[in-house]
Amino acid sequence: MTQGKDLTVILAAPRGFCAGVQRAISIVETTLEKYGAPVYVRHEIVHNKFVVDSLRAKGAIFVKELDEVPSGAHVVFSAHGVPKVIPQAAIAANLDFLDATCPLVSKVHREVEQHHAAGRTVLLVGHRGHPEVIGTMGQVPEGSVILIETDDDARTVVIEDPENLAYATQTTLSVDEVKDILAILKARFPHIQGPRKEDICYATTNRQAAVKAIAAQADAIIIIGAPNSSNSNRLVEAALAAGCPKATLCQRATDIDWAWLESVNRLGVSAGASAPEVLVEELINTLQQRFNVTLQEVKVIDEDVVFHIPAKLRKA
Repeated sequence: MTQGKDLTVILAAPRGFCAGVQRAISIVETTLEKYGAPVYVRHEIVHNKFVVDSLRAKGAIFVKELDEVPSGAHVVFSAHGVPKVIPQAAIAANLDFLDATCPLVSKVHREVEQHHAAGRTVLLVGHRGHPEVIGTMGQVPEGSVILIETDDDARTVVIEDPENLAYATQTTLSVDEVKDILAILKARFPHIQGPRKEDICYATTNRQAAVKAIAAQADAIIIIGAPNSSNSNRLVEAALAAGCPKATLCQRATDIDWAWLESVNRLGVSAGASAPEVLVEELINTLQQRFNVTLQEVKVIDEDVVFHIPAKLRKA
């Protein structure tokens, strides 16, 4: 039963799961169906507690490192990608592994390898400690990639051979943030080589565009996503940068700060690429219990990207 004031909820679209996340989750689920529990997963398959808990309930066991996995077991690598030493270690430990790395992250891996093979130093624009960055830097020998996190890094980085230089980017960054950093690098190093097609993934770009499209219409925006989800945090930043007075990250409806919503009449809602739509529905249902909710949706683009699971699982 609705009560209280009227609240317009503006849903950004697209939102939630991207093709890479859907593929990674399907790999774990299909591996469980084919081989039975347990199936081990190195690190969180995607950065979302609800998803991880759901897979754990089906028989997935999440581990930090491969030495926690018994010999002969089935193990899945997360969507964020892993350094080359991880598959090598899995083979040495007699583990049957499946790689759930997002194909768009794998694209960045191959770019970095190709630049290294051509004798170029690679500048990787990304966030230190993020699993995707660790995996990308781990495709080539240590010291071959220099991490660029900020504008200041771009302004001060010292390159021994600026004629043999390339860049790549983490796939889940803010489009605007990367644009500024790349502008600095290209001004300093006119011969720097980049990808033929930008590294920031379509889903990150589309979700940021959708949030920007609703920012000016909303008194506040809630982004459903995990605190350790890069693309979800970037959506909060995009909302604020596009003019929304306030925006916050919320893992699920139970985490809502109701005092934060007191002066809000028009609430924007989106979800990071690793957040399932069921959590958006949960949020709306919870809001409907307190407010007279009117729903609107603002769609900036239709998405039809699909990434298939590995062939040996499709045969199941």
